[in-house]
Amino acid sequence: RERCLWHRKETIQRFRMTDEFSYDLKIPEERVAVLIGKDGETKKAIEEATGSHLQVSKEGDVTITGEDGIMLYTTKEIVHAIGRGFNPKIALQLLKQDYALELIDMKDVGGKNKNMMERLKGRVIGTAGKSREEIERLTDTHIVVYGKTIGIIGETAQAAMARDAVAMLLKGSMHKTVFQYLEKKKKQMLFG
Repeated sequence: RERCLWHRKETIQRFRMTDEFSYDLKIPEERVAVLIGKDGETKKAIEEATGSHLQVSKEGDVTITGEDGIMLYTTKEIVHAIGRGFNPKIALQLLKQDYALELIDMKDVGGKNKNMMERLKGRVIGTAGKSREEIERLTDTHIVVYGKTIGIIGETAQAAMARDAVAMLLKGSMHKTVFQYLEKKKKQMLFG
């Protein structure tokens, strides 16, 4: 009888250890193919790297399940980044320690006015993408302007710097002023 009781306890403990957590999120339909990848390669790579399981519908509904709550949150951030226009290889950088995804909603600055939204996008991207490239270079981050959002992936401190620079541009600061600010911040980080 004691042996049977011990066995039952062990079964209960095993059951508790296999608790699964899940996240449900929605990505744009046009990003579903990017998330899945050719022959499911991207989805499989994310699942293997994070130890989670992705269930993706054609409409963009994504369910992420797994046993590790922290890794599940990281997986959610990776899927969210891909949904906001990032290349999956860049989104997978979020697996690195101290890497973060920053999202800026341009509606907060420009409202729902389409002309204003286009103007704001243009300010961040710059002529032939030079403004965005310069911010990426000075902060060592990746920036994507997609829909009504601007996404930034990089080391936490660098991503925060890039977010500040983008916010300055959105509020109307001159490009030259923003780049000087980033140069100054970069020197402060390098030399104290």
